Amino acid sequence: MTQTRTGQCRCGEVQFEVDAPPILTAACHCTGCQRMTSSGYSLTEIYSGDAFKTTLGEPVLGGLQQSTNHFFCPSCKSWLFTHPEGQESLVNVRATMMEDANLFVPFVEFFTNEGFAWAKTGAAHSFETTPPDEQWPELIADYMKSIGKDS
Repeated sequence: MTQTRTGQCRCGEVQFEVDAPPILTAACHCTGCQRMTSSGYSLTEIYSGDAFKTTLGEPVLGGLQQSTNHFFCPSCKSWLFTHPEGQESLVNVRATMMEDANLFVPFVEFFTNEGFAWAKTGAAHSFETTPPDEQWPELIADYMKSIGKDS
């Protein structure tokens, strides 16, 4: 998966691309993500910030801005991506915004303690809240091995 992948908002006003594989895929079951997606969880592909660029339009900041920077299309209001606080070198792209979203499989899931009993993802790793800081490198390495890439 080294080819460039593209994505866009619902209306197409904002478009973007990534030119590297994600370093991790995830589902977040927290109530904030449930409310922002009107679903049981949000789906994300985590990329190095260097791999991501907006190619059309200007996304706007929105959502709860206390701990993350959520970006949306100014027209259709689609939630496109997030820069996590303290992790500005990363970008979490909403997996359903990718043109090839049907290829998405969550490798890890977070905040299952806030999730609905019926919202199961089958992720390889599951956490009631978030993984301990020291476990992230191992999760990333395991994910990269699972997709045939070195971390």
